[in-house]
Amino acid sequence: MNLLYDNRTLLLAGLGTTLQIAVVTLIASIVIGVTLGVIIGMTEGHWVRRPIRGAVELLRAVPLIVNVYFVFFVAPQLGIALSPYMAAVVSLSLWGGANATEIVRGGLQAVPRHQRRSARALGLQEWEVFLLILLPQAMRSVLPALAGLMTLLIQSTATASLVGVPEFLQISRLIVERTTVMDGIDPSFGVYGFVLLIYFVLCSPLTALSRALERRLARQAGRPVAEDAAQQAAALPALS
Repeated sequence: MNLLYDNRTLLLAGLGTTLQIAVVTLIASIVIGVTLGVIIGMTEGHWVRRPIRGAVELLRAVPLIVNVYFVFFVAPQLGIALSPYMAAVVSLSLWGGANATEIVRGGLQAVPRHQRRSARALGLQEWEVFLLILLPQAMRSVLPALAGLMTLLIQSTATASLVGVPEFLQISRLIVERTTVMDGIDPSFGVYGFVLLIYFVLCSPLTALSRALERRLARQAGRPVAEDAAQQAAALPALS
């Protein structure tokens, strides 16, 4: 505990960087996901949908670690100078945006297609169909899944340490290495146990929020919770 207290300034700075990356990537992921998800879910032309679907599937299929390394090492060769922090933010945002796109697309396409056709037959404009018919129903499956994605994004910020970003895990690792070399003591258990506890404190409320949304929205729709949970679990990616 003394080691953690003595290094509290470094740990707080690392935790602040982790939270900053999480917030920035969350906002970017939602913007990307909603924009592309609506385009895929509402556009009829294959020439628009297929390129976007291809890019989304590529980003979801590639392990996140590979994505981080690719952005960090390849971007400078393309003339795009990115700092380690920006490389981590860009790669995480692309990964999170791809998964958010799939969540939004799935939520929109889960609404029966005949409702869209019926609304058009009644004279509603496309934006009215989206706001009044599709969006309220899609939110039932989209919101819990997006809350789950928030948890994954917080967890995935640890990959930023791979490119040298001084986030929480990276700072903790440096403290362990410095203490081992200088004092001859291995504090790994205590330091990484503290890291585990902090990530648990950050992520468990979001997990609880996701489950609460599942139950509440399922009750409002009059459907079993297990059915909604199965759909949301299928929409969420496994963290690579």
